[in-house]
Amino acid sequence: MNKRKSKDAPLPVGECITQLQTCLRERLCNQQLPSRLEASEAQHKHLLELLKRTAIHGESNSVLIVGPRGTGKTTLLGCVLRDLLQEKEVRNNLLQVRLNGLLQTDDRIALKEITRQLHLENVVGDKVFGSFAENLAFLLEALRKGDRSNTRPVLFVLDEFDLFAHHKNQTLLYNLLDVSQSAQSPVAVVGLTCRLDVLELLEKRVKSRFSHRQIHLLSSLTFPQYLDRVRSQLSLSDGFPDGKFREDWNDSVQSLCEDKSVEEVLQRHFHSSKDFRSLHTLLMLCLSGVSAVNPSIKPADVLEASRLCFSDAQSNMLHGLSILELCLVIAIKHLNDVYQGEPFNLQMVHNEFKKFLQRKSNSMYNFEPAVIMKAFEHLQQLELIRPVDGSSARTQKEYQLMRLALDHSQIMEAMQKYPQCPTDIKQWGMSAFG
Repeated sequence: MNKRKSKDAPLPVGECITQLQTCLRERLCNQQLPSRLEASEAQHKHLLELLKRTAIHGESNSVLIVGPRGTGKTTLLGCVLRDLLQEKEVRNNLLQVRLNGLLQTDDRIALKEITRQLHLENVVGDKVFGSFAENLAFLLEALRKGDRSNTRPVLFVLDEFDLFAHHKNQTLLYNLLDVSQSAQSPVAVVGLTCRLDVLELLEKRVKSRFSHRQIHLLSSLTFPQYLDRVRSQLSLSDGFPDGKFREDWNDSVQSLCEDKSVEEVLQRHFHSSKDFRSLHTLLMLCLSGVSAVNPSIKPADVLEASRLCFSDAQSNMLHGLSILELCLVIAIKHLNDVYQGEPFNLQMVHNEFKKFLQRKSNSMYNFEPAVIMKAFEHLQQLELIRPVDGSSARTQKEYQLMRLALDHSQIMEAMQKYPQCPTDIKQWGMSAFG
């Protein structure tokens, strides 16, 4: 008798909110590939044809996908691979190796990752190779199943391709492109990069082995489309169990998107970055405030989420400094004002701080020199101050030249928000000169 008589019977608000959170978080975190890419249909066809030649006909290729962040480079590749892997012959044969320039920071790490992704750790064992080329050749040879026609094709995806150009002698790029050009094994090398001048980074020998095929993507996204994305990402589908809650929620989302203050915030994000990943971060922050007490997203929630997205990491760090460390930052600010951004050292900062102390009748801010040095070193560890390039490591710590890595507005904002900042320190910080 306690069971719900109809599946359309209203659910408790708490349960609706839980289901809402689950549904929308899953949508925002697990990005699903679109069924088709209208804006880049020609590029899709071109890349699919290239990869088919490697996966089915054993023809090696190399190509770069170039475009600003958020233009859909990864999405394009994902859609092409999804279509490619629908063919049984490809699905059973094609091997994929994904490397990222941010993670595989040198060739040794990259080679280890290639070995891991090809599941060849046992084959390599404790073998010692004379060079990177020998090691890579051995890995590709291990994939052979008899003659060349039975060699399994390998797709190498190099994300943040431009960062691999900074590896010593560009050995990884040279060897991968060399293999793709010499037809030793069927290999496709696909690089993804934001740098339009990426070819200028390549050494002559590497450039000569690259096919010079490039697929360029540019964002054609308009603000109305961006706004539609917000609306669609936050709206509940017909499959949601409580119809009344779904209607109320979708109406609130529609009202939210029509609010002028929300539109201004979204325009700021749109002009800052058209990358949907940053938009989804904003929406996740908005969603985190939804509860049984606050069952919809209000314009104030969007404003707060936007403030968090645009908050400055260095300014936030200043809020956690000790009073002494904050005093040293203010002293550095005054030195910067007086000497117009010239480098400073600990001795100069200490003298500036002492000037402030001499104007105070109480001694609550008196610190031992060793304590001041420790606070100064902590500012350096936080990278709020940085050594001047080429400053001698032999110089005494008190006289090592530094530069401030903060601007005037960041320090001012931090003082305003610093929890229980003493009035005299605040006044000192606000004054034009120390």
